[in-house]
Amino acid sequence: MVGREFLKDKLAMFSLVLLVLILIVVFSGAYYVNQGDIMTVSIFDKYAVPGSFNTNTGSRFILGADEGGRDVFWQLIIGARNSIMIGFSITILTSIIGVSVGVIAGFYGGIVDNILMRIVDFVMVLPIQMLIIVLVTIIPKYNVWSFILIMSSFYWVGKARLFRGKTLSEGQRDYVSASKTLGTNDFKIMLREILPNLSSLIITNLTINFAANIGIETTLTFLGFGLPTNVPSLGTLITYASNGDVLSNKLWVWLPASILILVMMLSINYIGQALKRSADARQRLG
Repeated sequence: MVGREFLKDKLAMFSLVLLVLILIVVFSGAYYVNQGDIMTVSIFDKYAVPGSFNTNTGSRFILGADEGGRDVFWQLIIGARNSIMIGFSITILTSIIGVSVGVIAGFYGGIVDNILMRIVDFVMVLPIQMLIIVLVTIIPKYNVWSFILIMSSFYWVGKARLFRGKTLSEGQRDYVSASKTLGTNDFKIMLREILPNLSSLIITNLTINFAANIGIETTLTFLGFGLPTNVPSLGTLITYASNGDVLSNKLWVWLPASILILVMMLSINYIGQALKRSADARQRLG
């Protein structure tokens, strides 16, 4: 039913096809190149314009070169792969933690709920972005995995609150009461009965948060507190726009990454909104 409803949304279908094509191009392209080679500095190719020759390889720069003479096109491919993988990893980790905490708190209630929700409240009142910036600055041997773990440590609390509320509602239904009466194990009730009834909400939340997490990584990298400088990402390319000359006269350095981020964000959000509407009987197109 959800699938049929999703197919009726032409914009969401177009967004899905476009997103799949982007993923295929990005991951297949990144498979054939080496990140270290792409990030090698070539001073003779500094700000080479699109279509000019690369002095190292003899090939043409499809999208030109940056201030270090590095190929912008391949940085775009590698950077998009890194940003997508980081966004996906953060989304999965925060969803596992958030859904688990929310379902346990909502199912048991009482003192378990109070303890878990006070932890959630404590994390929510923290200045999260400032803490991320501090941790990024002080952690030795900072890398991509460090960034993912730092982000995942703080961005699960919203999911925990959302799924706790939904589980409190589901826990009052007859099928849960019947399972408890029959002596079914609590873990089985949560895993096999409550979670399937939360599946539409989980899928919708995953989709929308995936776009948000890519945006957070890009923003922090742009501010200088994201990925290490030797790891390309979409935020790394946009960072070059902080230079006034590059912003005005060398559009090929930062504009492709900006357009790609915009297209991916819109596509993911259209897909997420269509899934959300498809899962809600009151909003279906018919």
